[in-house]
Amino acid sequence: MSAGHGSGGHSGGRRRSKAAHEEEHENHERWAVSYADMMTVLVGLFIVLYAMSQVDQVKFEQLRQSLAAGFGAPAPVMLEGSSGTLTGVETFQITPDLLAEAAIEVEPIEGPSREVTEAEQRAEAASTEYQRLDAIAQQISAALTPVGLADRVRFRVTERGLVIGMVADDVFFSAASAELTDTAKRIVDTTAPVLAGLPDEISVEGHTNSIPVSGRYATNWELSSDRATQVLRRLVEVGGVAPQRIAAVGFGEARPITDPGVDPLEANRRVDLVVLSSVPEDVRALLPSLAEAHQG
Repeated sequence: MSAGHGSGGHSGGRRRSKAAHEEEHENHERWAVSYADMMTVLVGLFIVLYAMSQVDQVKFEQLRQSLAAGFGAPAPVMLEGSSGTLTGVETFQITPDLLAEAAIEVEPIEGPSREVTEAEQRAEAASTEYQRLDAIAQQISAALTPVGLADRVRFRVTERGLVIGMVADDVFFSAASAELTDTAKRIVDTTAPVLAGLPDEISVEGHTNSIPVSGRYATNWELSSDRATQVLRRLVEVGGVAPQRIAAVGFGEARPITDPGVDPLEANRRVDLVVLSSVPEDVRALLPSLAEAHQG
């Protein structure tokens, strides 16, 4: 009895010892579960990132139009893509530009036609040219004032440019003569440095009154042309005016001055130095009205 009992007890003890040993066995492969979880999360992350980098142009366009319609403005704002890892993201139009819309609302209404704008530009150009010509006149007058000859020259701004009028009475020329007097030479020599420094072309124009001439000149045409030529030669040979920028012409009695209060016989015995304006004709046409406004 006792022997059988002992044998059974011994066998049961071995079974309990083996089970305890199996329960205490350490599982060295549990790290694989954590690693698999982490890899699953990383795969999911990269899938999301890849999906974000592949932008659907059609859906973005629909989104842009929807947002623009919601804000009531067609102008969009540009959203710049990142220069980092998401290289597939480019520039897309997302929302309306409310600042641009506000700027449009406060802009003044434009003129009804382009002709108005061109007219304003011509007026501005004419004003600039008038001021330039008037400055030339002031410069010549300032040079003549110290020698007491400023009152011997008359300035006019016309559609041709600046007219410097030398009244050709006995102060400048003897009767029926084209020879310059000493006073005429002083005026020409004082005016020449100003004219020599200009880029404009210069026309020296001789005139006479209506009294027929006699002697060496057959008509007033020859007399007026010779007077203009003598002034031109003085300007070029003594005053240093470039010969390629100057010309002489005689008008005889064909272009008289008819200013009220001026003796026509005296006033039209003259030589005019004309600084020819180079601005367009439609701009020069505005110069007389500007001159009249400034004189008034």
